[in-house]
Parts: sequence; structure tokens; C-alpha cells
Amino acid sequence: MVRRVRVLLLTALLLVTGVVMASTPASAVIGGSQSTYGPWAVRMLVDGKPECTGTAVTREWILSASHCFFEQAQPIADKRISFRIGNLDMRKGTTVRPVPGRRAGSAHADMMLIKVPPMNIRTAPLATAPVHPGQAVRQYGWGATCTGDENTCQSPVLKQSDLRVVRPDDPRCEGYTAPGGSDFCMEKVSGIPAGGDSGGPVMSIAPQGTETLLGVFDGSDREHIAQAGEVSQQLAWIRSVTRQ
Repeated sequence: MVRRVRVLLLTALLLVTGVVMASTPASAVIGGSQSTYGPWAVRMLVDGKPECTGTAVTREWILSASHCFFEQAQPIADKRISFRIGNLDMRKGTTVRPVPGRRAGSAHADMMLIKVPPMNIRTAPLATAPVHPGQAVRQYGWGATCTGDENTCQSPVLKQSDLRVVRPDDPRCEGYTAPGGSDFCMEKVSGIPAGGDSGGPVMSIAPQGTETLLGVFDGSDREHIAQAGEVSQQLAWIRSVTRQ
């Protein structure tokens, strides 16, 4: 019941504001494994502290979760935000900052696009077809590696978890997906995303350099089930914003 209420509340917020306004990130990888590839993965910091994950979808635009950009239902100022790019170890990455006033939230999903100065990194191709039940996917992030106080165990290196897409009407997905919604539901195979992974890429599993961005991670139960906004459903919006 609690999870069902959560979905209804999130849906109402999306309809009214076009973004999800939450004070804490949804999730990092508990278990899973250390990544050896992920040039499009971006670490988001607020006031210099790790907060969320994102994906470079063009040389000038990062895609993450809308709720990462709000505190106490108020937008986080651009000057407080930075991103670390270009290295799987965030301590060795390059810092870029948002272009002031150039962010756009989706009206139908927990997704935010943020413009930055041109980045010299590989960008993630966007999925044009929907995910399907049984599909193997891989989620990436620098988030929590423990339960409890997730702020104390944020990973300095990129990690990954393997998951499998399940039907949205699977009873385990209650409160994580809704009929006609923009999220898809995944079950744990190896590792589960947690706090600090919010906004991070959910990719197809393919040879390096050929993966596609299927989803934007936005929540999990820290044990068995995770959810992500589906990129193919937001493709027209993403393209319209990033062409500006």
C-alpha cells in the first residue's frame, strides 16, 4: 500500500509540475561489480558532495533524474551543482558545471536535461525501441554500496548491476510502475542500485561502444526490484531539448 501511494503521489507531482520534487536521491549499487567501461557515465555533486549519477547524451547535454535537482521541493541553484566526467574514478575526473538557466524537466517522467560546456567524452546512443520483459539490462552508478546510512558508503569508482526487465503488472512491481506510466520495472540478477545511483544510465548489454541508453534509474527497494524511466518514451522530448 505504501508503494502504491508513492506512485500516485509521484504521478500527481509530474502532472502538476513536470518534474519530481524530492529531497533525497532514490539510489547506488549494493553488491554488483566494479565497472571497466562507462565513458558516458557522469557523477553529479551538490556543494562538492556526491549526490546522483547521469549520462552524457550529447557533447553538451547530460540526462539525469529530475528529483536530483530539488531540495525541500525547491530547485537547487546551478552554482551549487557540478559534474565529474571522463574517468571511472570520480576523484580523477574533470569538473564541468551547468550552463546557468539551461535545464529542462520532462512533463511525463522523472528526467532532467542539463546543458554544460562541450565535453570531450563518448556519448550514449538513445534507444528507439521499448524494453521488453525478460530483457537483460545493466545499470551504472557511483552510489551507495551499503544499506542504512547510504551517504557514508558512496563509491568513488563506477559500479554496475545486472538486472532483468519484468512485466509492469508483476506483483513485485506494485508501487514502482503504473499502467500507462513511463517507468519500467527490473528484478535483481547481480547487484541492486541504491542512493546516489539516481539518474544513472540503464543500458543494453552489448559489446563496448555499442550499448544504448534504455532508461534513467529512479528508485529501488534496495533488495530485489528497481525502476527506471524509459528513454524511448521520452525520445521526442530529449531530441527537442538537445537540439536547442
